[in-house]
Amino acid sequence: MAKTLKETFAAQLPKLREERVTLLKKHGDVGISQVSVAQAIGGMRGIKGMVCDTSVVEPDKGLIIRGRPIMDLVDKIPEEIFWLLLTGDLPDADELKLFQKELKSYGEVPNYVWKVLKAMPKTSHPMAMLDTAILAMENESAFRERYTEGMTKMDYWEPTLEDAMRVMGTIHTIAAGVYRIHYKKGDLIPPSKKLDWAGDYAKMLGLPPKKGETAKMMRLYLTLHCDHEGGNVSANTCHTVGSALSDAFYAVSAGLNGLAGPLHGLANQECLNWVLETMDKFGGAPSDEQIRDYAWETLNSGKVIPGYGHAVLRVTDPRFSAFNAFGKTYMKKDPVFQTVDRVFNIVPEVLKEHGKAKNPWPNVDAGSGALLYYYGLKEFQYYTVLFSVSRSMGMLTQLVLNRALGTAITRPKSVSSEWLWGQIKK
Repeated sequence: MAKTLKETFAAQLPKLREERVTLLKKHGDVGISQVSVAQAIGGMRGIKGMVCDTSVVEPDKGLIIRGRPIMDLVDKIPEEIFWLLLTGDLPDADELKLFQKELKSYGEVPNYVWKVLKAMPKTSHPMAMLDTAILAMENESAFRERYTEGMTKMDYWEPTLEDAMRVMGTIHTIAAGVYRIHYKKGDLIPPSKKLDWAGDYAKMLGLPPKKGETAKMMRLYLTLHCDHEGGNVSANTCHTVGSALSDAFYAVSAGLNGLAGPLHGLANQECLNWVLETMDKFGGAPSDEQIRDYAWETLNSGKVIPGYGHAVLRVTDPRFSAFNAFGKTYMKKDPVFQTVDRVFNIVPEVLKEHGKAKNPWPNVDAGSGALLYYYGLKEFQYYTVLFSVSRSMGMLTQLVLNRALGTAITRPKSVSSEWLWGQIKK
């Protein structure tokens, strides 16, 4: 008989907790990182100072979800990915079916959320609408209710998982509603009782189905953006807020606020904009030589070519490769995709010749926007909302794991510039 996600995770907990206790008691004094002045000033980049078991990013391999390279998961749907992130294993067919049924049971968006969204200024950014809606739903928090009643620390994870299910069960519906409200697309489209999470999201947006291709694209997009270690702004913010025992609605809303920042979630629209500028400049899909010339023009003007380079990766982002393969299968005649593909063939060599880029290879954002554009999502401001729907899976599963393992409140020690100068003089 198939087990629920809660039952599956509960069975794993004793071993996970024992491992955590062993690490602290027997190896707590082992050093794992040394911090430089540059790292302290430069956003703590590269400092190993937190634990995230859901995923890692290897410079020469890319994103790895629970030990599985992301390219091995491109045929999976987001519900399978959520289960994998939390438990370390993929669900079997019966477990998946049960999980999808349970997820839909958490799928009702309270009417007051729609009232809040419709009352917001017409000029509100779609991301402000999404994270406001999630925060408004804090009223539904099982954790807050159970904590107020009183429960043991060992049980904190249970209502946290319930809250996580509520967020995941509704965030795609809310995000679709934000799209239709903000861009005046007509009445809200109710969720389906039969469709999978990503397919339902595509339907509720009101996108042309294109013989099922749009749903396939959405499944791939939401899978590829699901998680990216624990140190990125959205995941780290969610973790920090959650470490204070704030419930999932507070924590995820905070993480989304971080994702809304131009340095975190804006990249895919900037990449697509550069591609469209290139096409506009040359009156259509440009030639290799025209791309080369415009790349040099961009670099010589002191700008960067969006979508190329990555803080960690030193190879082509496998997520870009997955999007590129999808494009060649379903949209190879699309001029925007053709331009993205040609840019991939030209720009890395230009960047190598330019000599200043540590990594000349494309990241995921270099290709994702072209797919969204082709399947009818041409409102650039909304792209970060799509990113958020996917990344909520990583934030939520990290939150449940940390709550289950009793991870301490985040409280790094800050130092003054005067203290740094003192250390340097020593």
